[in-house]
Amino acid sequence: MSGNTRAAYLLPYYLWIVLFVAAPVVLVFYYSLFDVDGHLTFSNYAQFLTPVYLSMTLSSFWYAFLITVFSLLVAYPAAYLLTRTKHKQLWLLLIILPTWINLLLKTYAFIGIFGTYGPVNAVLGMVGLGGQQILFTSSSFVFVSVYIFVPFMILPIYNALEGLNPSLLDAARDLGASKWTAFRRVIFPLTLSGVRSGCMAVFIPALSLFMITRLIAGNRVITLGTAIEQHFLVTQDWGMGSTVAVFLILAMAIIMLLTSRTKRRVRHGK
Repeated sequence: MSGNTRAAYLLPYYLWIVLFVAAPVVLVFYYSLFDVDGHLTFSNYAQFLTPVYLSMTLSSFWYAFLITVFSLLVAYPAAYLLTRTKHKQLWLLLIILPTWINLLLKTYAFIGIFGTYGPVNAVLGMVGLGGQQILFTSSSFVFVSVYIFVPFMILPIYNALEGLNPSLLDAARDLGASKWTAFRRVIFPLTLSGVRSGCMAVFIPALSLFMITRLIAGNRVITLGTAIEQHFLVTQDWGMGSTVAVFLILAMAIIMLLTSRTKRRVRHGK
């Protein structure tokens, strides 16, 4: 294939990257340089470094970390069992199916489930615990977020487990390794690539959550995504909202860069 032909095939890809990746990022950075009155300023960046926004940043990373950890704790055993069951393709389809449903619809469904007159409180009332305030708590926010993100954690781990050479497990058993030792020394290390991919697929979007925080957690959970929504839709301070978005984009880019470097080191045995 000649160089001109290859360039022609790559042109749509480059156009897509420029129009829908590079251009929006440049536009966000441009708006971050203006205050609410439209004056050129760097005060937005100085304001972001105040304790209020730094606290929001720590909160965003903390909740993203919790969502990622709980998703991993649910996803790894699920993916492991999935590789050892019959009709695994059917079960995999059932896991993927909820991702086809609109995120807003799933969030509103949980509002009904966790509501005062919802089925969860009805069950609690039947066992004598009485009605509980489940909605508008950080726990409900983490639970719903894990439910939404766990399929994206299961898929890469499942693919890594499926690609595992069974002869390695047979060799571990022949050498006297118990099931736990075989998992700890053979299975888990060889599927770390899937774990990393799943963690990245969950952690990065979890950093910018705003709709679930608003509908499920109310004002109990304030993240950078919530701040961006407030500045763009409520206060109309597009400059400050863009500044928060710039820092969020930088954080995501750094995480992706560190993850890619770790993958290269593992691939080259360093």
